[in-house]
Parts: sequence; C-alpha cells; structure tokens
Amino acid sequence: MIILVINAGSSSLKFTLYDMDDNKKVLANGLIERIGIEGTSMKYSNFKGEKFQDKVDVKNAREGTKLATDFLVDSKYGVLSSLEAINGIGHRIVHGMEKISEPIRVTEKVKEVLKEGALLAPLHNPHNLVGIEACEAVLPGVPNVGVFDTAFHSTMPPRAYLYGLPYSLYTEDHIRRYGFHGTSHHYVSKIAAQIDGRPASSLRIITCHLGNGASITAIKGGKSQDTSMGLTPLEGVIMGTRSGDLDPAIVIHVMEIKNKTPKEMDNLLNKQSGVLGLSGIGSSDLRDIEEAANKGNQQCAQALDIYAYRIKKYIGAYLAALGGLDILVFTAGAGENSSTLRASVLSGLDGLGFKLDTEKNDVRSSEPRVISTPDSLYKIMVIPTNEELAIAESTEQVLKSS
Repeated sequence: MIILVINAGSSSLKFTLYDMDDNKKVLANGLIERIGIEGTSMKYSNFKGEKFQDKVDVKNAREGTKLATDFLVDSKYGVLSSLEAINGIGHRIVHGMEKISEPIRVTEKVKEVLKEGALLAPLHNPHNLVGIEACEAVLPGVPNVGVFDTAFHSTMPPRAYLYGLPYSLYTEDHIRRYGFHGTSHHYVSKIAAQIDGRPASSLRIITCHLGNGASITAIKGGKSQDTSMGLTPLEGVIMGTRSGDLDPAIVIHVMEIKNKTPKEMDNLLNKQSGVLGLSGIGSSDLRDIEEAANKGNQQCAQALDIYAYRIKKYIGAYLAALGGLDILVFTAGAGENSSTLRASVLSGLDGLGFKLDTEKNDVRSSEPRVISTPDSLYKIMVIPTNEELAIAESTEQVLKSS
C-alpha cells in the first residue's frame, strides 16, 4: 500500500511518501516553506538519493500539494509512474475535541469537527483542513485519513482532564485538558514495549517529548492516563518559547501593569517566554543556550536548570500517578540529542531508582537504545520519534479495516 503523509501548516507543507508493503520504505519526502510569502522554497529528496532545493512559485496549500505530487511522478525526480498508485493520504490534525478519539477516514462530518476544533486550535486546525481540501482537489477519489494529536489522550480519566472551574465551562464550552503530541507519545511507547520485550498492556511508561514544544505523558497498559499539555499546548513544562505552568493570576497582573491586550498577552506567553525568555540570548534553541552556558553565561545555565527541574517534577508526579514505573522514555529534538539535558533531568534521582549509564547516555545515535544501568530500577530509553511513520501506519490500518 502506498501512503502519502501530509502535514499542512499556516505557511508550510511537509510530505512523505511510504511504500508500506516494502518494509515501510520512504520513497520520497519534502518540505515547502513560506507558502504565500516572499521567498517560497522547496526541499525534496527520494530514495534514489536525488535531491532538489530551490525557490518555487506557490501561493497556497492547493498549489503546494499540486507541486509536491508533480514531483512524485516527475521524469527526473519521480518515484511513481502515476498518482493512481497512491492508495491513501494521512493527515496530521491537531484537535479532535472529544468527538474523535482515533484515526478516522475524513468525511464531511469529520470536517465539521475540524471546524469546531478551530476554536481551541486556531493556529492549526484551519490549516489542517485546508491541506485535506487541497488533497481532495489534486487527488480526487483518494481516501483521506485524519490522525489527531489529541486522540491518544482521549483515554484520560476525568480526574486528569477536568480543571477546578465551574463544571458548566466543561459541559457547555468544552474547557478541559486535551493534551497534544499524542501521535509521538503513542509511537515511542510502542517501540519501548518492543525493546523491553513485554506487552504494552502490562507496562507503566512515562514519555518525555522534548522539542521546541514539550510534553510529558503517563501511560499505563498502552493508554494515556495523564499528560502535561492542557486545553492548549501552552500548559505543562517550560518549552522553547512557551511559558508552561504558571499562576493564572500572573496573566491578569501583567496585562494590568503592562497594559497588554489579550492578543499581546497570548503572544508573550506563547512566543516570548520559555527558555527563550529565561536565557536572554535571543534563541530558543537548546544547543545555543547550552553553548552559551558552557562559555560561562550564568543566565543560560539557570534557564537550563529551570527547564530540567520542571521536567523532573512531572516525572515524579507521574511516577506517583501511575503507582510505579517500568520505562522512562526521552524523545524529540532535545530529548533525543541532548545528553546534557537527560543527565540534568535525572540528576539526584538515584535514590528513587533511576540509574543512568553515563557512557551510554553520551553516545549519539539515531537508533532506539537503553541508557540505564543494568541495576536501574527503571529502564531509561532514548527513542527517536517518527510521527510521519506513525501517521502512515494509522492510515493503512484505517483503510484496511474499512
């Protein structure tokens, strides 16, 4: 089965083509950036090693989808003889509210849910929908499947997803914890179970997705029990540019003393805070902040310490919530690549049973691996996430079942 995975953003279109019958082989992938903005460009490569990178003329998602699919059958760069070879298209969609709890074939009813979800994910759902409609126009008749970030977290119990607010805000306005990065958390927890050799249904796992956006999830029996992100991706651990958890009164206080509008406050919390705001060097990239800290920048060193401490607190909380633990997983950009961050998060936790093998932790690898010592009470793993593959697998499963 040939599956095309699409991730449509506000000004970008990321795509990957898989041959699921050939060991889930990546046939081609690409990224179109700055769509509708000056300087639109495209990167493309295929399994034969052929690459393309240049400026392109793309004004919207439909034109971007057309260009991407043209490359897939191009005489020079193509990997397919015809677009008719594509059996299905999987789309990353951020918010399914409480109405969609698993990957699903896109219908008009599903599109209505996407529109409703735009109230809670205004920066994502509208663009996800545009990507679906672009595929419908360019590849008519090819089934589209939605894979939702929130779906994996639909198994959380009320004690985890309800806030201490008037209950009517939940029943009437759908205000609750939804969680995000679900596709990533689900994927790495499955790989962790495979490495461990025990069924996921018997394991308690904490997964730490630590990229520019970051979230921690408590998983029991293969199902999400709690997660750090909430109604929006702003809640939880400190992130690249997001504040994470804070006293809600701070929002009101800062708006009053700085005379900020709701939109300005939203921008401050989502785009000017996190390690970007704490470090003061104008970068949210952990590599830049680690480099500055190593050169003696105390503010950057403090930012890293705060970042690791918040992650550590969530691990402790979820250890208690799960009633114990079997595996701790680090994934995503910083989680996979920063041995310094992992060591800092686990520093001082030996007494709780976390024993890190420092030599294994320092090894750079793109392969899933165990980095704990043999006598560690809990296995500690680094597992590279692959959300595109997870979307392709879910798409294949939906199409086969239907």
